[in-house]
Amino acid sequence: MAHAFVFPGQGAQFTGMGKQLYEENNLAKELFEQANEILGFRISDIMFEGTAEELTQTKVTQPAVFLHSVIAFKTLAQARPDMVAGHSLGEFSALVANEALHFEDALRLVSVRAKAMQAACEQNPSTMAAILGLDDAKVEEVCAQIKEIVVPANYNCPGQIVISGTIKGIEEACILMKEAGARRALPLQVGGAFHSPLMEPAREELEAAIYDTKFHTPICPVYQNFVAQAVSDPKSIQANLVSQLTGPVRWTQSVQAMINDGATQFTECGPGKVLQGLIAKINREMQTSGLG
Repeated sequence: MAHAFVFPGQGAQFTGMGKQLYEENNLAKELFEQANEILGFRISDIMFEGTAEELTQTKVTQPAVFLHSVIAFKTLAQARPDMVAGHSLGEFSALVANEALHFEDALRLVSVRAKAMQAACEQNPSTMAAILGLDDAKVEEVCAQIKEIVVPANYNCPGQIVISGTIKGIEEACILMKEAGARRALPLQVGGAFHSPLMEPAREELEAAIYDTKFHTPICPVYQNFVAQAVSDPKSIQANLVSQLTGPVRWTQSVQAMINDGATQFTECGPGKVLQGLIAKINREMQTSGLG
């Protein structure tokens, strides 16, 4: 009977996110103001009143989703987590929840990651697409046939994988996936090929920042995207966090590992309900709820 806390990634943002927490909770207000100071701009103003366009800039989106998630956990969680996981960016929020990272250090890393990813996107114009209705092995097989860089990026739930690669490669992949029987192959409105080798320039920059940051022994394991299993050793956490940028998010496999290790209840902290929906598709018997 283990209680897992999970944290969403980029894409969950919306105008007004976190505003109620700021207005109703003194700790939330304090953390938002601390974040404004660390980042050097008033991210709270963009979160509460900004346009959708302002919120979708990677350098804003990632700290915004991280802040909403961590502040929701710190102010609303009634229980101590038995295990944690985060989807892509959400892994940083999870590492604050299990005390492997201090709030300020994690926010600085998220800011470095966001800026480095945005720069990598500008350096290598690239994109992603969602493939619905094919099993993992078939998606992997089709990706391997394409000469351009095209790789599975997010294993979200059975029958839903996001692929990542060059613009030409993704266009070709969408055609081949449909021919292979995919129900849909949808190009996504994203800045670049996240979780692919095209993020290598960002990985190098993030790696330096991660190894320059103090990681602590966590109070419970984190199920990391890159390995899809429980990790508690700070050095391993650092290495997996670096590898995550160019490797796939194994969300389906991570949730299955948590269930195998005793998770019966999942609480999503932060904006939206995306992870609750994915968990229900991975295993209908799980109890899911949200904070934020």
